[in-house]
Amino acid sequence: MDAIELSLFHNRSQAVCDEMGVSLKRAAFSPNIKDRLDFSCALFDAQGKLFAQASHIPVHLGSMAFAMGDVVSGLDWQPGDMVIFNDPYLGGTHLPDVTLIAPCFLEGTVIAFVANRAHHANIGGTSPGSMPISRRLEEEGLVIPPMVMERDGKLVPQTLELLSGLYDDSDDRPAEEQPALYDFFAQMSANRIGLARLKRVISLHGPEQYREGIRALNQYAGSIAGQALAQIPSGRYEFEDILDDDGLGHRDIRIRVRIDVSTASITVDFTGTSQQVEGNVNCPMSVTAAAVYYVFRCLMPAHTPTAQGAFDTITLEAPPGCLVNARRPAAVAAGNVETSMRIVDVVCGALVAAMPERFAAASQGTMNNIAMGSRDGEAWDYYETVGGGTGAHAGGKGLSGVHSHMTNTLNTPVESLEGHYPLRVLRYELRRGSGGAGRFRGGDGLVREFEFLRPTDVTLLTERRNSQPWGLHGGASGAAGENRLNGTRIAAKTTFRASAGDVLTVMTPGGGGYGRADS
Repeated sequence: MDAIELSLFHNRSQAVCDEMGVSLKRAAFSPNIKDRLDFSCALFDAQGKLFAQASHIPVHLGSMAFAMGDVVSGLDWQPGDMVIFNDPYLGGTHLPDVTLIAPCFLEGTVIAFVANRAHHANIGGTSPGSMPISRRLEEEGLVIPPMVMERDGKLVPQTLELLSGLYDDSDDRPAEEQPALYDFFAQMSANRIGLARLKRVISLHGPEQYREGIRALNQYAGSIAGQALAQIPSGRYEFEDILDDDGLGHRDIRIRVRIDVSTASITVDFTGTSQQVEGNVNCPMSVTAAAVYYVFRCLMPAHTPTAQGAFDTITLEAPPGCLVNARRPAAVAAGNVETSMRIVDVVCGALVAAMPERFAAASQGTMNNIAMGSRDGEAWDYYETVGGGTGAHAGGKGLSGVHSHMTNTLNTPVESLEGHYPLRVLRYELRRGSGGAGRFRGGDGLVREFEFLRPTDVTLLTERRNSQPWGLHGGASGAAGENRLNGTRIAAKTTFRASAGDVLTVMTPGGGGYGRADS
C-alpha cells in the first residue's frame, strides 16, 4: 500500500467514526449526549485493536484501546449482534459510561468491530445523576457485564428488561417504546451507521487491502510515534501529587509515578501510589492507561493515526490494589473523572524534567462533577462537568473557562438546562484572577451558579479545593476551586438535599502560571 492509498484508508476510516458521532448526537434525547457531547466512537480490528477513532473523549477512547481486545475475545459473535457493557473491571470506565459494540462480518468471519461509549445520567445509582459518594461499585448503579442487546436484528428481551428496570416502574409501555431507553437506541443506530460505512470502506479497498491497510496504518503510527517519543531524553523521571480526599475522610491521597525512558521503550510505573481507598476515587487500570496514553499522544504530531501501533512501546505497571489499579468491588465513579485528571498531572510533572519547554503548568485538575435530580413526583437526573483554567506555557498564557485533558465535553447550554430541568442559572462567567501569576498567567476558572426551583438531591465530586494547580519555572499556582451553598463553603465531595430557592455556586480552579513575573 503506497502513501496515497494509506492516506485514503486512514481518512475514510476516520470519517466512519466522525459520522457515527454525528448520528449519535442527532439521535440522542438527553442533554448529556446531544448538548454536552459526552460520547466517543471508534473502530477496532478483528482482535479488538484500535485503528481509528473520532476526536471525542480521551478517557473513553484510551480505555477502550487498552481493554477492547479482552472484551471481544470472550464472546461468541454472530452477524447482527449488538453487545452492551459498562463494567469498569472488564474494560469500562465508570458505570454511567455505557459501551455498545457491533461486529462487522465478511464471508462468515469477523473482520472488525464498531463501538461507541456514551454517558447516561441515570444508571441506577443510589443518588440522582448516578455519581454517589459511594463505597462499593454496586452503589454506583447497574453493573452490566458484556451481554447481547440485539441478535439477528431483534432486541433481546432479557437485556431490555434489565435496562428498563432503571426507570419508572409505572410506565406500562413495552420496553422498546420507553423514552428512557431512547439514548441506548441512539447508540445502536450510530453503530449501524458505522457498520454500513465501514463495509463501504472495505468494498472500496477490497478485503485483503483492508487488512493490509490496518497493518500499514499501525506500522505508520508506530513509526511516527517512535520518532516523536525518541525526542524524550533517556533517563528516569519521577513526580507525585495528591488528590484532596475521597469524600469519606481519607485526605491527601498520593499518586506517584516513575517513568523510565530508553531508546526502545517507555515504562510508566505507579509503584508508591496509595492503596485503593474507601471512597470512589479509585481507578480501574483501563482508566489509568487512558490518561497515560493521552499524555504521550499529545507529544506526537497531530497527523499521527490514533491506532494501537502508536502506543505499542509504552508499558504500564501499577501494583494490584493500589489507587490506579483498583480491585473489585472498589467504587470508581470519581476515578474516571477526577483521578484520571491527576494521573495526567503527575505524568506531565515527571516529563517536565525531560522536556521543560514542551509542557505547560498544571491545568485545573478536576472535571467539577455536578450530579442532581429528584425521585419525588416526576423523576429526573442531570449530570455535567464544568470547565476551568489551563496552565500557561513557554509560548503564552493559559486558556480560560475550558475543558481540558481527560474531558472533551461541553457545558450544557443555559437554555437547554433550564428547558429540561427545574433549575435556573444565575451566573455563568469567568472567575477573574484565578489563574496563577507569572511571566505568562494561567487561565481563569469559571463561576457557575444554580438556583433550585424544586427540592433537589445534589452530589458534588470535585478536586483541587485544597491543593492548587501547580505553576512551572517560578510561576504561581492557580487558585483552588470553591463550592458554596447559599454563600457557605461546602466540601469538595458531598451530597445534600437542596430546597427550592437554594443557590449552589461552583467556582472552578485556575491554571498554573509559567515563569517568574519579573523575568
